[in-house]
Amino acid sequence: MPAIKVFCKAKGRGHGPLLLRNEEKRLADTYALTAITGGMGSGKSSVARFLCRRFSVTCLNADAVVHELLQPGQEYWRLIAALDSAFVRQDQTIDKRLLRKALFSDASLRQQINDQVHPLVQRKLLEKIRHEAREYGRKFFLIEVPLLFEANWQDMYTRVIVVYAPWEKCVARLMKRDQISADEAKDSIATQWPLLKKALLAGHVIDNSGSWVDTSMQLLHLGGILWGENERIN
Repeated sequence: MPAIKVFCKAKGRGHGPLLLRNEEKRLADTYALTAITGGMGSGKSSVARFLCRRFSVTCLNADAVVHELLQPGQEYWRLIAALDSAFVRQDQTIDKRLLRKALFSDASLRQQINDQVHPLVQRKLLEKIRHEAREYGRKFFLIEVPLLFEANWQDMYTRVIVVYAPWEKCVARLMKRDQISADEAKDSIATQWPLLKKALLAGHVIDNSGSWVDTSMQLLHLGGILWGENERIN
């Protein structure tokens, strides 16, 4: 069974609006915020679902927030509609497949959109954390953030978990999941940081290159370390 790999990471100074950074630091100092990230095809969503089912932590997802903001009339929707009306279908929803293709094929456009969307997503996540803490007394959070390091959000979190798998396995999984060619899968993965680079910056690394049984044993061990006293009773 693969062992859990643990790396120490130094806090970066980060960038962004000062007020948002101050809010990040205040929340990180107040709550146990754990980020889980990885790469396309690494299995981070499966890992996050397992931890959320097994341990008593409040789970949030940055991609779910993006989905909210992409609904007709919302901030991300307005940004894309203003960029090119071709992305907007007749029912006013965004053609996500067309948008994804455009973003993956144009690095400059991708950076332009990310620079505007990332702060929107981060603010929405902060709002959700504050709401859960205020209304329900939540203190332990697990937040799935696919582009954690690319967006330079790591300083917001007390702990960072990276889900790792070899590049070849990520390509194969992405091809199967999205029904795309090998070249498309490789191009998509290339838009993100290399997984090894992310792993070396993380506090905890889950090796998801083997069987799910092996991965589950690692997760039970890591979850016990992070939230042992909050383990769910099944």
